[in-house]
Amino acid sequence: MEKGAMVFPFPIAVSCLFIIFHFANSVSGSLVFNFYAASCPTAEFIVRNTVSSSSSSDSSIPGKLLRLVFHDCFVEGCDASLMLLGNNTEKSDPANRSVGGFSVIESAKRVLEFLCPGTVSCADIIALAARDAVEIVGGPMIQIPTGRRDGMVSVASNVRPNILDTSFTMDEMINRFSDKELSLFDLVILSGAHTIGTAHCSSFRDRFQEDSKGKLTLIDKTLDSTYADKLMQECPLSASPSVQVNNDPETSMVFDNQYYRNLLTNKGLFQSDSALLRDNRTRKFVEDLANDQEFFFESWGQSFLKLTSIGVKTGDEGEIRRSCASTNA
Repeated sequence: MEKGAMVFPFPIAVSCLFIIFHFANSVSGSLVFNFYAASCPTAEFIVRNTVSSSSSSDSSIPGKLLRLVFHDCFVEGCDASLMLLGNNTEKSDPANRSVGGFSVIESAKRVLEFLCPGTVSCADIIALAARDAVEIVGGPMIQIPTGRRDGMVSVASNVRPNILDTSFTMDEMINRFSDKELSLFDLVILSGAHTIGTAHCSSFRDRFQEDSKGKLTLIDKTLDSTYADKLMQECPLSASPSVQVNNDPETSMVFDNQYYRNLLTNKGLFQSDSALLRDNRTRKFVEDLANDQEFFFESWGQSFLKLTSIGVKTGDEGEIRRSCASTNA
């Protein structure tokens, strides 16, 4: 068994399978497990192999793929609208300019178009790739239903009203998640994605300010001072816009529950991270997840299923793109 694969005692396994299958059957449209069993039986294997190969040569890929699925699903639903190129598409919005992992999706798509032309959607590839990325870096192995179709609408102006910002307050995050039919608990669980990946200095610069001597000083006292000093060293005012730091200062290459343990020691990188600990509505969740990785993994599987089912297009909706970067028309 691969490292990081989750092993449940029998009663828990049965319970989880029941929850997953019940959820899949309740999804709008007809997402089903093994959707490509007859039409393209190697589809999931090809996606996983592409993610694994890409991650071996670039350790930043898992974090990029996880961010990609969030940014895609929160705007227009999980329909690969973020992949479309154009002057005024979602991808052109500044909030998406640092999103990566597109080449991995396109690489898997090219292979699938050769073997099973016009069959596997870019939307499914994105969801499967994010799922596989988590497992590859030690997270839980989960099954997700497929059958998503690709959207044909991608407008930059739809991005900001839908995605989250790292400076959001708890109420702003709750409202944004609620708009997507995601719960307060889903918010806490899916924030755990910050256990891997990196962030540009600008994404947490609001926690610091420039003093009279032209140096950064900490203004957000909820941040551990030693950790803050480390961040200021890695991200001085003179730092290039391309400079990035690890989301998780402890185990940045492993998908685990260290993110929640970091929060308990005031080492959440973003203001939106620290808010989870400060707010009475979420603090107990953070404490429970910090103390129980199995609980986090089990909960991650359920919340990830919900995330990747936001606004899905199935049946006659949308299309199956020949290239993820453009519609077929």
